[in-house]
Amino acid sequence: MLETLPLDLLKPRPVPQALLLGLQQRFGERCNTALAMREQHGRDESPFDVPPPDVVVFAESAEEVAFVVALANQHAVPVIPYGAGSSLEGHLLAVQGGISLDVSRMQRILQVHAEDLTVTVQAGVTRSQLNAELRHAGLFFPIDPGADATLGGMAATRASGTNAVRYGTMRENTLGLSVVTASGEQIRTGTRARKSSAGYDLTRLFVGSEGTLGVITELTLRIYPLPEAVSAAVCFFPNIEAAVQTAIQIIQLGVPIARCELLDAHAIRAVNAHDKLALQELPMLLMEFHGSPASVAEQAQTVQELARDLGGEDFEWATTPEARTRLWAARHHAYLSGLQTKPGCRSVTTDICVPISRLAEIINASVAEVEATGLAYFIVGHVGDGNFHMAYLIDPLIPAERETAERLSHQMVTRALHLEGTCSGEHGVGLHKQGFLVDEAGEGAVALMRSVKAALDPHNIMNPGKIFAS
Repeated sequence: MLETLPLDLLKPRPVPQALLLGLQQRFGERCNTALAMREQHGRDESPFDVPPPDVVVFAESAEEVAFVVALANQHAVPVIPYGAGSSLEGHLLAVQGGISLDVSRMQRILQVHAEDLTVTVQAGVTRSQLNAELRHAGLFFPIDPGADATLGGMAATRASGTNAVRYGTMRENTLGLSVVTASGEQIRTGTRARKSSAGYDLTRLFVGSEGTLGVITELTLRIYPLPEAVSAAVCFFPNIEAAVQTAIQIIQLGVPIARCELLDAHAIRAVNAHDKLALQELPMLLMEFHGSPASVAEQAQTVQELARDLGGEDFEWATTPEARTRLWAARHHAYLSGLQTKPGCRSVTTDICVPISRLAEIINASVAEVEATGLAYFIVGHVGDGNFHMAYLIDPLIPAERETAERLSHQMVTRALHLEGTCSGEHGVGLHKQGFLVDEAGEGAVALMRSVKAALDPHNIMNPGKIFAS
């Protein structure tokens, strides 16, 4: 059985017939109450089992989003923004029923200002769609969480990914937003300027708000020139400790590496089977270097010497675009590949982030704990910025496995907080980590967050029950 939320968190609200009629009149076939469609929009990659939303609405413009939100606010009915459905912490689950507002059809790239290195897009544009458009101008958007998520969803969860060690996260790369607030008003935050000292930083308030303060409809983002030279390499190590220590030294020496990803032996075994590769089943760093040909060569030489000192093998290079694409596709498939190693399983996936100097300590302790239980697992991580993901594979029909996974996850997050890290480096809080947010930020800070939520959303319609129970 899947994890069922406590009844006190499931508080369905009535959806008046007048609201449904208003939506049907405005949206026609784009207002859908069929069970199959509602169930599709009521599941994500989290292990929770929650009833589906009452209705799904497909919006195609900011004006349509504003209409839905204003009508929902009038009737005090929840609105859950929906993009690609790839969240891992229960962000899109309709714990209080209501409207799943799907913005995935808002797919217009509105403005590309190549001379200023900015782009403005609708919220339903995906990362791969944007980069396909930018490639013709010799530009790219670097934030790469793995899943082909919508950019609106990536901003809402403050997404990160494989390139964050060099290019930062959605927080650093979002210059401005268009947002529909809980009252149905359309507002704009930020500009195309690279910095501003004008008023409160509302852009950062909405980035990472997980849909609880408003619906993002447009984004203005930083973009970057495609690097002159790109090389990817894999390096195998005798154990995880050596791989992680290499990553730590790369960062401490200031090597401007673009990507530095860890896959443990279990993850390698999974991607070998899924992507028909023949990688050694040993802990591996998958790295990418960007820059001029000379700087890429210098970075690679430095990292190779560090790896050798810690028992790493000589690099295996992927210098052609096709070879690099195949390697990174395998990395991005790691989650689904891992699920296929235990047919019928679900994953309890925990991501934490710690100061880089404490990374080896927490990975070693977490591996020892899961190994002692015999539970299946695998590790992937953006170790260049101290972030990694532990996926515990459980049989949903065996409650004891779920309990073991949750206990291990709790221990790992508690340890991360003790090491002055965070309960989530990029997945967000959602439903799963609400208690940890209090542990991390403190009661006073969470109370302040609640006050902001109450001020901006007095009827509590925007994705209620997420970040903190309400």
